[in-house]
Amino acid sequence: MNSPVRILLIDDHTLFRESLVRLLEVEPGFLVVAHCASIAEALKLLASSAIDVILLDYDLSEEVGTDLLSELRSRNIAPRILIVTAGMRDSVTRDALSAGISGVIFKHSGPSQLIDAIHRVAQGEMWLDTAAIRSLIATTDEKPAASRSVQPLTERQREVLHGILDGLTNKEIASKLQVSESSIKAVIQELFHKAGARTRSQLVRIAIEKHSKNWLG
Repeated sequence: MNSPVRILLIDDHTLFRESLVRLLEVEPGFLVVAHCASIAEALKLLASSAIDVILLDYDLSEEVGTDLLSELRSRNIAPRILIVTAGMRDSVTRDALSAGISGVIFKHSGPSQLIDAIHRVAQGEMWLDTAAIRSLIATTDEKPAASRSVQPLTERQREVLHGILDGLTNKEIASKLQVSESSIKAVIQELFHKAGARTRSQLVRIAIEKHSKNWLG
């Protein structure tokens, strides 16, 4: 039997946090290890508990959730992070993607979307709300790379990139394009190389911020 996805929930709104805990506790395959309201509490919990996925609110009263990212890097703790937010600025989303988060989902999303997002993030995939992607593309101030000309994408690379932006898993992209999953993984490595990225979240940020006209148009 597969091990459950171990979850830490960080949100300063008690009613929302406890309601979400009740929702997740009855979902097969999930284990809510702990929940808390601040970054300091979260760091104490992470020091003593194994966590697979952090559900992180952006607006934590006196602090912002993304402050946790640098703390995790400095302590060499690397759970996957899904930001659950009522909304945040596009510039913050870009910075969070660059820092390596696994996705963003809005609090008004349905329970089934959240459950799907957690499963995908736990499997190493990404989750980005469609509205967030559209907003990022619409507001980006695209800058050409200073040190080299933009490398164009092949048609297959463009198809795979759009699949990633649509939140599809490698398996789903492979099925859609009627190719093997290993072929998709190879194309993603090609995209990483062209973008100078190491993770899917960095790839998404770079594609939107620097190459949206050439790669997403």
